[in-house]
Amino acid sequence: MKVSLSWAQYYSDVDIRSLPTDDLVKLATERLGGVESYEDLSKHYEGIVVAKVVSCNKHPNADKLNICKVDDGGVVKDVERDDNGLVQVVCGAPNAREGILVAWIPPSAIVPASYGEKELFVLEARDLRGELSNGMLASPRELGISDDHAGILEIDEDIKPGTQFKDLYSLDDVIIDIENKMFTHRPDGFGQLGVARELAGIQHKQFKSPDWYNTDIQPSAIEASDILKVKNETGELCPRYTAVVIDNIEVKPSPIWLQSYLKRVGVRPVNNVVDITNYMMMLTAQPLHAFDFDKIAKDGEVEITVRKPTEDEKITLLGGREIEPHNEAVLICSKDGPIALGGVMGGANSEVDADTKRIVLECATFDMYNIRKTSMIHGIFTDAVTRFNKGQPAAQLPAVMSKAISMFQELIGSKPTSQIVDTNPDPVRNCPVEVLVQFINDRLGSSFDAEEITKLLTNVEFEVEQIDGGLKVTAPFWRTDIELSEDIVEEVGRLYGFNQLPTDLPKRDISPIKPDQKLALKQKVREILSRAGANEVLTYSFVHGDLLNKVGQKTEDSYALRNALSPDLQYYRQSLTPSLLDLVHGNIKSGYDEFALFELNKAHNKIHGNDGDGLPGELDFITLVFTSKNQKNAAYFNARRYLDYLASSLELTLVYSPINKEPGFPVTSSFDHERSALVTIKETDTFLGIVGEYKHDVIRQLKLPTATAGFELGLEGLQQALIENTKTSYRSLSKYPSATQDICYKLSQQISFGQIDECLRGELAKTNYAWELYPIDIFSKTEEFKNITFRLQLSDNNRTLKTSEVNTLIESLSQKVSQELDGEHI
Repeated sequence: MKVSLSWAQYYSDVDIRSLPTDDLVKLATERLGGVESYEDLSKHYEGIVVAKVVSCNKHPNADKLNICKVDDGGVVKDVERDDNGLVQVVCGAPNAREGILVAWIPPSAIVPASYGEKELFVLEARDLRGELSNGMLASPRELGISDDHAGILEIDEDIKPGTQFKDLYSLDDVIIDIENKMFTHRPDGFGQLGVARELAGIQHKQFKSPDWYNTDIQPSAIEASDILKVKNETGELCPRYTAVVIDNIEVKPSPIWLQSYLKRVGVRPVNNVVDITNYMMMLTAQPLHAFDFDKIAKDGEVEITVRKPTEDEKITLLGGREIEPHNEAVLICSKDGPIALGGVMGGANSEVDADTKRIVLECATFDMYNIRKTSMIHGIFTDAVTRFNKGQPAAQLPAVMSKAISMFQELIGSKPTSQIVDTNPDPVRNCPVEVLVQFINDRLGSSFDAEEITKLLTNVEFEVEQIDGGLKVTAPFWRTDIELSEDIVEEVGRLYGFNQLPTDLPKRDISPIKPDQKLALKQKVREILSRAGANEVLTYSFVHGDLLNKVGQKTEDSYALRNALSPDLQYYRQSLTPSLLDLVHGNIKSGYDEFALFELNKAHNKIHGNDGDGLPGELDFITLVFTSKNQKNAAYFNARRYLDYLASSLELTLVYSPINKEPGFPVTSSFDHERSALVTIKETDTFLGIVGEYKHDVIRQLKLPTATAGFELGLEGLQQALIENTKTSYRSLSKYPSATQDICYKLSQQISFGQIDECLRGELAKTNYAWELYPIDIFSKTEEFKNITFRLQLSDNNRTLKTSEVNTLIESLSQKVSQELDGEHI
């Protein structure tokens, strides 16, 4: 964005140009935004002076040329003059005549319009058709102040010949080009007034906006009229819309000073009506638009409706391009149809032209995201879009409208003939933000007191009230980016100068940090399961609703995502099992016949409820799935083997309880309760989770091998059990060889595996041997009996065991099984 320091200074009550230009640019780069370049405009007008045409006669050898004698007050040296001290200039402009004041570019001076070209145009005294011409009388385009090249510039101001031309229209100026990205969140920064305020603030000077900018115009101050009505049907897409009818319009070029200001900040002057709206936009960052009243009126009245497009509706924009607006665009419409694409560009059917006598002046705000979307879809990028998609404040409209009306009255002699229509006369204002002084100092490493912070903020027109230990800060209406305490911290640091803040490293305690128990446990579980041969995976926290249905979970128990990253990621998962099961078929197809997958992660479900902050409660799970294409593998026991290894590595003992009926919880929904068990920690009687095989429907729908089983455990329960369990099961390894024996028992079908397992372990616990008991096989030939095989490993720390000892122990185990379970040792 281009900033004119002269223009900014005009609306500043402090001297923002007190610093040398280089120093000011350096300061602006440090505290305001990246300065891409700057240009001293006064150098473009070196040597150019105001001169009076004393005589103007036809050139004897050219029909379209005149010989002018000009009076420059004798200020230009080294130029040929006549006996009266006048200088001869040959001029071909049709408006050259005696008595007017002009801009004379003498020999050796540079034509301003040539700056930026490949080569500068330096004038010299030269012969034109036999007559000497000392330089030229310049047109507005040659002077670089507008695009008008129809004739020489006529200066209307009462000024003496010989005056430096750069002093006439505040051309002793510096143009700073500031990077637009700096102001992405600062709509006020896209106006000269906003930048003037910031230039004062970063120099620690008190800035006060012009009175008209802080004063709302009262609609009742203008005589009411029924010739203008406005309806807003878009709600928040157009938060505020104001309009007024202005009569007695005479479309013509705007004053040179106005054209000059626009030209130097990159805006092409058009006519007085358009130039006034552009002037206000470049000054305040608030776009305005003027409609030709008579082109949009019906029976002498204008009824404007702000609405969305109807199906197949089209609009022809300024420049003649026809578009079909997207269905969320905002259209400004008269009774006959669209007259503008709201916030983007006006329509050709309402354009102000040379015949315009009355206008409807529009000043509105639009939803910044909708404007950006509309601009991108239709490929339309205007100065208005640049400002509207930064979020212009609705509270600014009355001041801008008031100033614009005033300019129409002063420059054209126009007057409003309707009441100012306002669809939202009481917009939302910024809420106060409370922040502690210590909060600011802690984050900036500073030692400011309340007075210093107050001074920095009030310099840029914040309202600050000192409260106990802190400040109550209310941002002005144009600072829509101030919402949090951290925003105040950033503002204070920026205005003071981040480069001036202390650079001492903060003092921190270097004593070792106490490890987080949950993180340490997760890492330990990972190491144990990986050591057992399982593979860790990391899956998305979101799943497809179809996957939830396949594993028996209800989608209504999941939190749905309103704006999902993908159609496959619609819901928060209720447990980790569905995510792991979804990976099995793909790995089987890739040639992996047998494997175990595990994951430690979070899940969410509505049954669990919310946490203390009202957010979905998080459940930490440890989940493993074992699968094998070998159908003879005992899936349940393979999964349980991983679980037993995990428990023994953590020095815990697990108790497995049969499930009599379907539990009905999301975690257990995919498990076959008749082939699963609930898991409890024996030492602390802590419920841990479930281990087992999956339902037939789950296996079929997810195309899983039959020999697939797994477990899902709560991490919180495991962590709590480890805290409560103070016993240790450490035993030194025996240096003597161990004895291994397989034992098989014939039992009734009514006896569960858990019953015999508990029976054997209880008896072995009474001995002094070091032992391990593993399930090997369950085999059944009839519906009455089944055979259960275990592998027993025995050792002693003091000696090698004898065969007789092992046999004696096995006989005692068999007697116990026979007594309690009516089992037979085979």
